Amino acid sequence: MNAQLFALAMVDGVSYAALVFLVAVGLTLIFGVLRVLNVAHGSFYAIGAYTTASVGGAIFAAGFSPWLAFPLMIVAAALVGTVIGGPIEKFLLSRIYHLEDVLQILVTFAVFLMLEDFQRLVWGVQPLFEATALNQLGTVSVFGITYTAYQLIFLPVVAVLVLVGLRLGLRRTLTGRLITAVTEDREAAITIGIDAEKVYLITFIVGASLAALGGALASATTSVVPGMGADMIVLSFAVVATAGLGQIEGAAITALMIGLGRSFAVYVWPETQVLVPYLIMFGVLLVRPQGLFGGIEARKI
Repeated sequence: MNAQLFALAMVDGVSYAALVFLVAVGLTLIFGVLRVLNVAHGSFYAIGAYTTASVGGAIFAAGFSPWLAFPLMIVAAALVGTVIGGPIEKFLLSRIYHLEDVLQILVTFAVFLMLEDFQRLVWGVQPLFEATALNQLGTVSVFGITYTAYQLIFLPVVAVLVLVGLRLGLRRTLTGRLITAVTEDREAAITIGIDAEKVYLITFIVGASLAALGGALASATTSVVPGMGADMIVLSFAVVATAGLGQIEGAAITALMIGLGRSFAVYVWPETQVLVPYLIMFGVLLVRPQGLFGGIEARKI
């Protein structure tokens, strides 16, 4: 592999890892607090992408400023997390926390199937593509290759800001401390007057919004098609399992590992690009069944 291909693989890997991290960190946040492995999480990613692409296409065709593409992503992600994620937690998941893990997974899988049909009902099966945000930032040259500034700079910066924001929010804000308290010991938190149900709802909305943000950002770089949520949730599970359930910083590192591994496979051995992320997960779990950063008894978020 020459220097240019190496640089291209690195840039591709970091860009892809940023999107995967946004989805995976929402998944690990929800599990860290609610202790539910949400299979429907990938649907929030897909709906975030569909919402951004369809609304963006409509407003830009009407002549609005193309710079609205960036706030649109945030608004779309927040709407998906609140309007779809909120009711799912409030009226469904809150009723199954006492069930066994396998039953929780089956319930969230059923929600995933319903949301997949919902996407087809609303947007059909034709691909959507809305690249206004990507085009607005233009291209940059690095190590002799030309790459979009959106993927090279914007996506990694957003991922880093989310990581820093989550960590600071959990440690230094009242809401974050309440979330941490409920995570560590729900019964004790309730005893001192913390509304655990409200904490669960807020956490789920934030996690769902992060997944939708990943989809919103991805809509500028790839076609939005049915089934994209399924692909992303499987990869996100690989990231979360490799890092250790409930690990925020660990999810960032393993997303980067898996993103780079997949990217280099594309250029070196394309037939293995789908397999490489799971080989990484398999190798890690053979040595550390609790994940790279997970503790056997720890319940971190």
